[in-house]
Amino acid sequence: MAPLRFAANLAWMFQEQPTLPQRIEAAARAGFGAAELGFPYACSAPELRAAAERAGLELVLLNTPPGNQEKGEMGLGAVPGCQHEFREALALATQYAKTLQCPRIHLLAGRIPVGAEREAVSAEMEDTFIENLRYAADILAQQNLIGLLEPINSRITDPRYFLTTPHQAAAILKKVGSPNLKLQLDIFHCQIMDGNLTRNLETYFPILGHVQIAQVPARHEPDSPGELDFAYLFQLLESMGYSGYIGCEYAPRGDTVKGLDWLRLYWENHGLHGGGS
Repeated sequence: MAPLRFAANLAWMFQEQPTLPQRIEAAARAGFGAAELGFPYACSAPELRAAAERAGLELVLLNTPPGNQEKGEMGLGAVPGCQHEFREALALATQYAKTLQCPRIHLLAGRIPVGAEREAVSAEMEDTFIENLRYAADILAQQNLIGLLEPINSRITDPRYFLTTPHQAAAILKKVGSPNLKLQLDIFHCQIMDGNLTRNLETYFPILGHVQIAQVPARHEPDSPGELDFAYLFQLLESMGYSGYIGCEYAPRGDTVKGLDWLRLYWENHGLHGGGS
């Protein structure tokens, strides 16, 4: 079985460094061969590309712009009346992805409007999301890019987020019917909303485009105290032949590098010596 490949999430890790280019370099020094960027738009794409090339780091995932965060927006994909803004956000994300040679874009769904009941608006929001995803799939296909849908838990992290479970995401992906749109499964969110991780990974493996990890409930390193047995989950993903990246989207308990003992142990157990991501 081939070893898993890990990517540092630079929106969460290496916060000891003040800028994204510096975090790229820090991730490479720590042994990572790949990174997720989150929202990279405060830096120019050429600057980030240059930093990645200097560091020898592959950039594997970025998010569409969140919209107006001061107004509480966290994505626009499923928000009725914001189709134009979604298309603008997609255009910017696509531009960055091409410059950064980043093959995956997380298409943020967005939040249920303040004061609205989830049940009352879910049908309209799903219709909007499907419309926007069909548009996005065509644009991304022209650039040979993959679009990802990530369910985010509504119990702890984001109570108003529209897309909350892999079941919901899979149903929407089936309705859209585009092979370049896939599921981004964050094990942290999936455990909180549904658990049943073995069955969920097996069920949704055919549409799985990306995996992320963090311990539950505190969202720290995989070897921190919590509900999840990551040694088992890593072995499961290996046995399934998962060949994509695993994004480390967690908040280090302290110094990022000192908290990487779990990854160094994984590399050692698989005969890798740093850079084994």
